[in-house]
Amino acid sequence: HLIRDDEEDSLGLPSGDRELPLMIADRSFDEHGAFAYPSLDRTLRTTPGVESAYVEGVFGDVILVNGAPWPVHEVAAVRYRLRILNGSNARRYDLALDPPPPGGGGFVQIGADQGLLDAPREHDHLPIAPAERYDVVVDFGRYPVGTEVTLVNRLGSGSTAQVMRFVVARRAPDDSRVPAKLSVIPPLTREQATVTRDFSFRAGTVHGRAGWVIGGEPFSPDLMSASPRLGDAEIWRFVADIHHPVHLHLVGFRILSRGGREPGPFDGGIKDTVDLAPGESVEVIAR
Repeated sequence: HLIRDDEEDSLGLPSGDRELPLMIADRSFDEHGAFAYPSLDRTLRTTPGVESAYVEGVFGDVILVNGAPWPVHEVAAVRYRLRILNGSNARRYDLALDPPPPGGGGFVQIGADQGLLDAPREHDHLPIAPAERYDVVVDFGRYPVGTEVTLVNRLGSGSTAQVMRFVVARRAPDDSRVPAKLSVIPPLTREQATVTRDFSFRAGTVHGRAGWVIGGEPFSPDLMSASPRLGDAEIWRFVADIHHPVHLHLVGFRILSRGGREPGPFDGGIKDTVDLAPGESVEVIAR
């Protein structure tokens, strides 16, 4: 869902057919071309979960973008806004442009999971875990007409190393821009927090099978781990012994620290999903 307002519309960002949602997912297919997924219950109506070999996540060997395998998209030599979502079950990507534009900084990040940054950030690559989103601008005017630019996955190999391809097909006028100031939302500070809560994500036993536990307990919709007061700011500290993206529903947060240090270059903006490496701790603050 792409949500807009008058403030964003006034910025002059690329729009119309120069704004492309890219929903990336890896999937597997059987010999008949049907979707293959190792669920315990093939009808998906009774027993939840997947076969034990896939408990750490299901990976596919076909990369889809908006449902199409390894698509090719013609672009003009102008700026495009790419709204990127990792819709995979478990696969992480490290996205890059091949070839990179002269001078680097091919991705100009303007937004994170839940909205615009305060100012643009340039990146040569984009690490993205399941459920994370990036809002970026790519200027294909930095390439000669006729260039084929591949969006690659630096964490992939074989069939998962390439995501899609852009063909710079023609020149065109471009009145879009990326302003130096994008949005002003006062950030929450540590001093505003009324409480700090700890949540540990670890491998464990769930209903007699291998799975994930939070604070030693399997997920249950009936288990209330916290009861924040409406309007309060809270700091939540996450730690994991497994590589895991942590997602909060119905709230946006800012990352305060990662591994006891300042947030990383990809941690900016208002987010709802944060990727934890094994043994890593992350602090977030939310209202």
